Amino acid sequence: METKNRATLFNGLVVGIEQMDVLIGDQGWHTYQVVRHPGGAGVLALHDDGGVTLIRQLRPAVDDFLLEIPAGRLAPGENPQLCAARELMEETGLVAQNIVSLGVVHPSPGVFDEVVHLYLATGLSQGEAAPEAYEEISCQKIPFDQALSMAVDGSITDGKTIVALLRARRHLS
Repeated sequence: METKNRATLFNGLVVGIEQMDVLIGDQGWHTYQVVRHPGGAGVLALHDDGGVTLIRQLRPAVDDFLLEIPAGRLAPGENPQLCAARELMEETGLVAQNIVSLGVVHPSPGVFDEVVHLYLATGLSQGEAAPEAYEEISCQKIPFDQALSMAVDGSITDGKTIVALLRARRHLS
């Protein structure tokens, strides 16, 4: 990709915004703004009885509570699998014996460079949750098939959660 006139417009606590001109084939140069994000990791916690633990979390960006997999932002240089295990423990109190990759997802590649690494956690044991001071979270354990149905019928709208559920179904088949 050929670019020119790159400029940082904003650097915030979580994201930055970069503007650049991009050469698009024979169409010429076009200005783009990209939201830069350090990426994250999310983890679907699957219990031995077939239930999954999801979190109900306040999301000010959509002015509502959403049902999601535990997830969080990567620290600089952090291994995504370790981030997933950390977020699982912080948000639910669960500790996993096994965490396997479900691949990555690009949540909104038209404007964000964010990459979310997805994992499936099994061999779970319950510990004490320790959410961040700014997080309002409650845990819900529901049957895996019900969670899949909720992803299909629109009851679950969070993209990373929908992808994790669908990929976990394939992984478990």
